[in-house]
Amino acid sequence: MMGAPGRSFCAVESASFADERPGPEFAGFCDEPLQMQSGAVGKRGFLRLGFERRGSRTILADLERRTPCLASRALHCDAAMPDMPWLFMITSSGCVLQGDRLHTDISLKAGARAHVTTQSATKVHAMEANYGLMTQVFTLEDDSYLEFLPDPLLLHRGARFASRTSIAIAPSATLLYSEIAQPGRKHHRADESLAVTLMALELAASRPDGKMLMSERLLLDPTETWPRQTGVMDGFDVFANVLLLTPKPSADRVSARLDAGVDSERGIAHGACSLPNNAGLIYKVLGRETAPVKEAVRAFWEIAREEIAGASIPPRFLWR
Repeated sequence: MMGAPGRSFCAVESASFADERPGPEFAGFCDEPLQMQSGAVGKRGFLRLGFERRGSRTILADLERRTPCLASRALHCDAAMPDMPWLFMITSSGCVLQGDRLHTDISLKAGARAHVTTQSATKVHAMEANYGLMTQVFTLEDDSYLEFLPDPLLLHRGARFASRTSIAIAPSATLLYSEIAQPGRKHHRADESLAVTLMALELAASRPDGKMLMSERLLLDPTETWPRQTGVMDGFDVFANVLLLTPKPSADRVSARLDAGVDSERGIAHGACSLPNNAGLIYKVLGRETAPVKEAVRAFWEIAREEIAGASIPPRFLWR
């Protein structure tokens, strides 16, 4: 969907896409790239996934996609939960570039269960004009269950990136949502880590009737707050934010099995707390390297699935 020549895509283009105004911090980045215009064909990706329960298993009943956003087939490959399909989100562009607008819409009908992940990490490249925006909408009906566990977000030096996630979840449904952010080329040179120009990650969850459950906005703006100070990232480079929206009895069982702490030798700190309105739990992890952070998220996923779905998680893939 291409706008008129010279038009800025800092405002919403169509009601079919989520709000494209990521916050006042991005107001100074509405200039158009010298290459392809922001939101041009090939830069405005869209992926809609609709899962439904059919008989004894869940199927992908609704699929709509627009380049560069693609999706694999729904694969029933999880031995512990054979009724639940796995789906890999794919991008044909390989990375997020300046002016990209990417939208994902995932819905689960009553009783459906699904696991959604990505083909690989999402790389956000350096930007000289405009910014990259990713919007996500999740809709979970009664007794549905979704594991949304993408690979990390790799933020290169000079990246300008915003993510906006909106969740509507029924009281009996469960969503396990994870996001991991880390430097794109930490070992390339000393000043690559946490050297983004601007990053904003927003989350908001509500009931289907509109009752707000929780909201959170994580902003990294080095011109306002130096990220290396205590209380921000300090000496850590990798950050994981895991949201578990689930009925209170399930959240209580998961919480009872969690611990919190700082392991200086492994370079990791982690902990969980309860969300307001009995919405569930939020779990955060900081690490110096990626592997321990991913391991902590995997451990949380294992506990959550055991306590909520009564099943074990699959063994690690050889390449992970």
